[in-house]
Amino acid sequence: MSTLIQGDQVRALLRGIKVSRATAALPQTAAGALFTVSGGKVLITGLVGEVTTVIQTQADNTKLTFDPADAGATQDLCAVLDITADAVGTMYSVTGTPGTAMQDALNFLPSNKVPAQPIVLKPGSILLDCAASNTGSVKWELTYIPLDNGASVAAV
Repeated sequence: MSTLIQGDQVRALLRGIKVSRATAALPQTAAGALFTVSGGKVLITGLVGEVTTVIQTQADNTKLTFDPADAGATQDLCAVLDITADAVGTMYSVTGTPGTAMQDALNFLPSNKVPAQPIVLKPGSILLDCAASNTGSVKWELTYIPLDNGASVAAV
């Protein structure tokens, strides 16, 4: 008798723990919290958003940022991307280089549009920062490996 390894087991071995955030409307000319890191440092191995309701057709420069829980200013995880009129199925990610725009692609994300190496974050919040008030909804998924004992990530 053979034991089959399930997809979630393989993902956990390769990418770490998965945290899903239900689809939600975009923040309106503001930054809205997506995930909270607590208990210590984590390695973010993946961060993907998927449009579930078409984004309104008007300019909306959008980026992901990190707001540390301790002293320190909010930092960009990527540069802005105009998400105007993005269709259902458009996916978003970051490369891990803060100066590179948030990445997008319809229906799939090639390897050059996701982090090549894990991103280390200490306790704080990952935010979606929208420059305009657009209609539309995005669901987010994050994978991580705790770097410190007791470290975790939760959807907001």
